[in-house]
Amino acid sequence: MRATLATLAVVGLTWGVPFGPWALAEESPPLAPTHANVSYGPHERNVLDFWQAEGEGPRPVLVFIHGGGWTAGDKQQNADRILPFLARGVSYAAINYRFTTQAPLPAPVHDAARAIQFLRTQAEPWRLDPDRIALTGGSAGACTSMWLLLHDDLADPSSADPLLRQSTRVAAAAVSAGQTALDPKVIEPWIGPKVLDHRMIPLSVGEPTLADALARYEAHQADYREFSPINHVDGGDPPLMMLYDRSLHLPADDASHGIHHPMFGLKLKEKSDRAGHECHLLVTSKRGVDAVHPAAMAFLLEKLRAE
Repeated sequence: MRATLATLAVVGLTWGVPFGPWALAEESPPLAPTHANVSYGPHERNVLDFWQAEGEGPRPVLVFIHGGGWTAGDKQQNADRILPFLARGVSYAAINYRFTTQAPLPAPVHDAARAIQFLRTQAEPWRLDPDRIALTGGSAGACTSMWLLLHDDLADPSSADPLLRQSTRVAAAAVSAGQTALDPKVIEPWIGPKVLDHRMIPLSVGEPTLADALARYEAHQADYREFSPINHVDGGDPPLMMLYDRSLHLPADDASHGIHHPMFGLKLKEKSDRAGHECHLLVTSKRGVDAVHPAAMAFLLEKLRAE
């Protein structure tokens, strides 16, 4: 490991927000969306919720992509995840997407890209600023967010579908416990064998077990490479903040520790630094950090130019 624990804990923080364990108070109940279960695509899971912020003119928007290994989870959000942004004039959206048990990669990440394109088509009726869209999410939602942030624009100007002509680029992302690579032959040397025990790795390419995925490794290698965010970093990418709430020791203790290990963030941070990409990494021992951690919120509000 090239960096010390102290370096990892504070690298890239510039907003004057104290570093340290932090968590939300007791969870609040769900907050009714302004628009609920709006379809953005043909599949039954291609739906999103949207909460409209008050304020003059088009509002920035933060888009939440849930985790669950691309195999579980839901867009439902508690009020204490949404209200801090609405109070600062930032609208909020949360999306569902197809699971890899229904359709393997690229389904979940391309669904998320389509949701961003859909939101841009709603810029006028929902008073959104298409140039001030940011992403957040945890685990697989973080992986998707980072992939969208770092990937070239997926807009197709010649598409017959006007939605697909819209840009998929965003202004920033603040994510937690995300996977920056998926290739089993890349991540095992980083983190240890336990990382491969998590079902996210084989199911992402449509294989029921790791043994099946490894037996057909060459058939899946291109997808592992394409959908690993770290492979798309360059100096022109929008800014990123990564938060991790697991132990730094290696090898990983178990599948959950492995798939959420801070080493994922360290590897991307190192590549971003070499490329001149703005990337911030925060590691804490307190579970549950996310976009309303003080550092992450300050980062997002700055990048969204929120009031």
